[in-house]
Amino acid sequence: MKAFVMREIGQVGFMDKPVPKPGPNDAVIKTTRALICTSDSHTVHGGIGPRENLTLGHEAVGVVHEIGSAVEVFKPGDRVVVGAITPDWGDPAAQGGHASQSGAPLGGWTFSNTKDGIFAEYFHVNDADANLARIPDEVPDDMAVYCCDMLSTGLMGAEHGNIPIGGTVAVLAQGPVGLMATAGARLRGAGLIIGIESVPDRQKLSQTYGADEIADFSKEDEVEPVLELTDGDGVDTAIEALGADVTFQAAIKITKPGGISNAGTSTRR
Repeated sequence: MKAFVMREIGQVGFMDKPVPKPGPNDAVIKTTRALICTSDSHTVHGGIGPRENLTLGHEAVGVVHEIGSAVEVFKPGDRVVVGAITPDWGDPAAQGGHASQSGAPLGGWTFSNTKDGIFAEYFHVNDADANLARIPDEVPDDMAVYCCDMLSTGLMGAEHGNIPIGGTVAVLAQGPVGLMATAGARLRGAGLIIGIESVPDRQKLSQTYGADEIADFSKEDEVEPVLELTDGDGVDTAIEALGADVTFQAAIKITKPGGISNAGTSTRR
C-alpha cells in the first residue's frame, strides 16, 4: 500500500508499506477520508523528536477491512470514524478516567507518534471495539471525518471547563476547535458565551454556533470587554483554543477567582 511518511525531521514523502494485520482485539481500516492537523506540521518539524519513515496523520474515517478474532462490535464493511486518540483501555490510567495518558504522558496519542498514522490506504486500530464508532448511513464521510479531532477536542474543552448552569464562558479563538468549544459551551448550559476573534467570517460563525458576544482583540485588548460584560468579575470558564502564549495569558486574566481556564487545543492529548 502507499503511505505518506515523515522520512526524517523536515522531510516527507510517499513510500510503499505492507498492509497491517490486526491482533485479536484490533482492526484494519481502509481509509476513505482523512484530514491534516497542525500537529502533523509540528511533528514533521521535530515537535516530538526524530522519526524515520513514520506514517503521518491521526484524523480519518473508513471502512473496516479486517478484524481480530476477539472483536465483537464491528465487522468488515462497517463505515467507521476513528478518534485521534486511541488508548489502551486496559491501562490503569485509562481505567482511572485519563485515557489520553494511558501507558505514558501523551500515551493515548498513538497515530503518527508511537505507531504509523492514517495517511495510508489502510491503517491499524488497537482496541477496535472501544476506539471505533459506527457512522450512521445518513452521515457522509466528508462530514464524519470532522468528528475525529476538531469536534471532539472542542467539546471536550467545554466538558473540562465544568461550566455551571447559566455560567459565563469565554472561548479564545474561533477556528474549528474554538467553534466546537462554543457549541459545547451552549450545550453545557452556559448563559453567556463570549467569542474572542478578529476575523469577521469567524465572528459570524461564532454567533451561529452559540456565541452571545464577540470581543475583537485586533481593535481592543480582549481582557477589557470580557470584564465589562461580566461586571468586572471575569468568566466562570475560559477555553483557550489557539495554542499561543498570549492567549493562555489572556485566559488566566479573564477568569474569575475559583473559575477554570483550560486549553481546548490540548484536551485530546
